Amino acid sequence: MEIVVLLYAAMLYSLFMIWKSFDRRRDQECYILDYQCYKPTDDRKLDTEFCGDIIKRTKNLGLMEYKFLLKAIVSAGIGEQTYAPRIMFDGREDSPTLSDGISEMEEFFHDSVGRLLRRTGISPSQIDVLVVNVSMLSTVPSLSSRIINHYKMREDVKVYNLTGMGCSASLISVDIVRQVFKSCDNKLAVVVTSESLSPNWYSGNDRSMILSNCLFRSGGCAILLTNKRALKDKAMFKLKCLVRTHHGARDDSYGCCLQKEDDQGRLGFHLEKNLPKAATRAFVDNLRVIAPKILPIRELLRFMAVWIYWKTTTSKNPKKGVSLSPEAAASASAKPPVIDFRTGVDHFCIHTGGKAVIDGIGVNLDLSPYDLEPARMTLHRFGNTSAGSLWYVLGYMEAKKRLKKGDRVFMISFGAGFKCNSCLWEVVRDLNGGDENVWNEDIDDYPPETLTNPFMEKYGWIQDEDPSTFKMPE
Repeated sequence: MEIVVLLYAAMLYSLFMIWKSFDRRRDQECYILDYQCYKPTDDRKLDTEFCGDIIKRTKNLGLMEYKFLLKAIVSAGIGEQTYAPRIMFDGREDSPTLSDGISEMEEFFHDSVGRLLRRTGISPSQIDVLVVNVSMLSTVPSLSSRIINHYKMREDVKVYNLTGMGCSASLISVDIVRQVFKSCDNKLAVVVTSESLSPNWYSGNDRSMILSNCLFRSGGCAILLTNKRALKDKAMFKLKCLVRTHHGARDDSYGCCLQKEDDQGRLGFHLEKNLPKAATRAFVDNLRVIAPKILPIRELLRFMAVWIYWKTTTSKNPKKGVSLSPEAAASASAKPPVIDFRTGVDHFCIHTGGKAVIDGIGVNLDLSPYDLEPARMTLHRFGNTSAGSLWYVLGYMEAKKRLKKGDRVFMISFGAGFKCNSCLWEVVRDLNGGDENVWNEDIDDYPPETLTNPFMEKYGWIQDEDPSTFKMPE
């Protein structure tokens, strides 16, 4: 009889431990309750005429640099409504101060974090975790400390202040929150992601460093996350998985994006010619890890079978003088098979690193114009807002009412180092675009009939100028 009782007790204890383990995992989930992208005021918009004024007053440029800039701006996919820091409008981009960078960030913090907390009804004292990522501005006290001081957060708030992580930093921040949630129950976290442009305008004539002036624009986002089970029904998204790939050990990848000084000592952001190759390599390695986590087994098996067949047919080396049949020749010259990510993904949230980045991902994943539209429109309207860009793309999808309960959103980002980070979100409830969605005022105008900007129309005459007689008009 005692043995039976012991067996029952052991069985009940085992069942209890299994239930406890399952229940524990439910408290480790990571949800997005809300997010707020930053929309600067209209007096900070960069139209064609003002961009021309900025270029004219950059005294170190010659005709060849003007031609290079024109080509870069025209092909960048950026429109006339992007935003710049106030220092540009004051004409002081060549002589930034520390306070310029701080005030730029505080303007964003106070607007977006404030809106996020008011809309969700969350008090600053309820925040348990704060993660701030601004790559190119480090201050004492830190930017995270400035937020804590402004909102009077608790003294035991867990704080992480990231710098130097590049455009992929927001997913790194989400990963930090996810790791905290694994060991702490019932927590609220705020991720603040942006970039400070005020101290980072390049005023020299090195083409590899001029390019960043054409792409980067002001912006940012504040995101509220939780692992509170009681709030899951109010959440917008649930994190399914997140994968980070870092190629910093490879010298060519490490050196393709660098903040450095040029030969004249002017600080800027250097972009190496091998950047696309480094990005592709990191992207492929990242996909190898995340694909099995997010795609159905049937697609993985289909791809494996097609790849083996393709590899077999293309590796055959016919003897000299023997020609292939038309079918075999077509098979041998065909492109490698592409795994269909749309079998496990409904929406693609792509970092707006530039038109070439978006197009490259589209080709590699065989995506449709519909899939790429959110990223292209975000690049046109807001430019490359560094780590914050993913959330503007997500906001576009929401404003277009594309996000329905159960949909899966695949986020892809790249950053200096060189890094590729990606994650998959599940939409928890139908999302129809909130009252404060950053796209609300513009969404009916997108997509426009054409993304061509007017720079060529206004400044195309530079292409016909002679270097020996050229003089930029005042």
